[in-house]
Amino acid sequence: MKDMLHVQDFLVSLHDVGDWEGQEEQVAENLNELIHVAWQCLPEDLPCNEIETIINGIWQHLRGDTAIIEADFDELLDWVTQYVQSSLDDKA
Repeated sequence: MKDMLHVQDFLVSLHDVGDWEGQEEQVAENLNELIHVAWQCLPEDLPCNEIETIINGIWQHLRGDTAIIEADFDELLDWVTQYVQSSLDDKA
């Protein structure tokens, strides 16, 4: 259940994202923004393990992809919203 977790548990620092040739802070900021958006999209009654899978999946999809710093941020927001919805639909 979402009320048993906190979005802060999933946020990353620039040290967590690895080497991005000086762009680590931007990668971490963008990823954290996407995590916050995804969090808002998640239903309150979603089981904790499914929340963890969806939130962790954001970085799994974007890790090593320069889109996290090169894409227009609105495109990333659209992507994360679609990713969460698709993940929820797959669970239904």
